Amino acid sequence: MPTRRRLKGRRIAALAADGFEKVELIVPLRALKAAGATIDVVSLRRGRIRGVNLHMPASRVRVDKTIGEADPGDYDGLLLPGGFINPDLLRQSAPAREFVRAFAASDKPIATLRHGPWVLASAGLVDGRTLTSWPGIRDDLVNAGATWLDQELVRDGNLTTSRGPQDMAAFVPGMLDAFATTSPAPATTAPRHESDRQYDAPPGWAVSALRWSPKPSAAAVVVGIGLSAAAQRALRGPAGQG
Repeated sequence: MPTRRRLKGRRIAALAADGFEKVELIVPLRALKAAGATIDVVSLRRGRIRGVNLHMPASRVRVDKTIGEADPGDYDGLLLPGGFINPDLLRQSAPAREFVRAFAASDKPIATLRHGPWVLASAGLVDGRTLTSWPGIRDDLVNAGATWLDQELVRDGNLTTSRGPQDMAAFVPGMLDAFATTSPAPATTAPRHESDRQYDAPPGWAVSALRWSPKPSAAAVVVGIGLSAAAQRALRGPAGQG
């Protein structure tokens, strides 16, 4: 990085919902701030959204603006962190899909990793594009018209993608490069019409991490029971109905 402040004056929207993978939001946010960028965390609701470490609850992050309050025209780029709950919630939101489409329509840089490209697919933005993602959603992207490459970083015009947290060392500088440009850069990966093959087995490190995760604490169990009960009440509706 030629200067730590090369993104000074740039404003970036980080679109995230509950269930974002903590490292995929926190590490890029810190890198963007160190480079001088101003970042707004944009989400589906006000307050603080909950992160995760794989399947375990992690710390919360404060939301700066809801999607209804944020104007894509105010931003120079979009960050879409992964996890699998976060992008699954976002892709089901019509305002979130429209928010992402606005960046694509203006050729503003979009950087995403892991399951984040799910949102792009649901927004209709991957047909004819070359990208990467978490291997588990390869087929979703290919079926949506993308060419999927098994690489740590893929740059196709305004779109910068990585496979996941294992590629963070490549993703962060690639993201900073993308947000530092004033116009979409040409693809750094030669366009191809054939995707890389499917994996024969899930990534071993991910399976091992889940296998050796600690058991939930008693407090976590109580919270989980409470959330389940609240969800059931919400599904039944107000007392006296149904």
